[in-house]
Amino acid sequence: MPLESCLVIIPTYNEIENIHSIIDAVLQQGEEFSVLIVDDHSPDGTGVEVKTMQVKEKRIHLIRRKGKQGLGTAYIAGFRYGLDHGFDYIFEMDADFSHNPNDLKRLLNACKLSGADMAIGSRYVKGGNIKNWSKDRIVLSYGASLYVRSITFLPVKDPTAGFICYRRKVLETLDLNKIKFIGYTFQIEMKYYAWSKGFKLVEVPITFVDREKGNSKMHSNIVSEAIQGVIKMRWRKAKGYYK
Repeated sequence: MPLESCLVIIPTYNEIENIHSIIDAVLQQGEEFSVLIVDDHSPDGTGVEVKTMQVKEKRIHLIRRKGKQGLGTAYIAGFRYGLDHGFDYIFEMDADFSHNPNDLKRLLNACKLSGADMAIGSRYVKGGNIKNWSKDRIVLSYGASLYVRSITFLPVKDPTAGFICYRRKVLETLDLNKIKFIGYTFQIEMKYYAWSKGFKLVEVPITFVDREKGNSKMHSNIVSEAIQGVIKMRWRKAKGYYK
């Protein structure tokens, strides 16, 4: 394994249209990069296809689960896998190219060169952008970010972001059993927990591009989950839960 090895975790459910190209794009970032697909028994054969790709490339890793168990549990499984296999930096990333694989090294450098413990690909810092979203969706997303910050005081302008690089020590320090949210609120809780533990969070501007292939996993429950979840997080922190 390279001296400073990187594992990019990509949860999948019915991503057969994107899986070859996203894996290839990640591995092209350098020999230090490996990819872990956490597939929730995709009916379209995503997991089967990844297993076939593994035959030719040892940097492709795969966890196949029995069914849809939620985004948060997929990443937790990936974190444990990355720690067990000795990776130095562990990433979160979407399968649909909404996150540009070419930005992986920028996130990595924020940790290696700028002292970040957790580097966040951010839409809402200077230089960040969103493409192919409706105005209503942008307003909803930005409003959600303001809401999270107002309740938690988390000093992150894009708290729901899902393009992240962690130093190994962050995931070793956090009690992953304390992470209770399995939907998109998981992203907020991970940042809030890491910040509560005193880790340095740095935002790196990225351009987020809405998916062109496959179906969106967004649903109406996400907003209500976030509203209730953020209040629960604030209450838990007050009770010392995240110490």
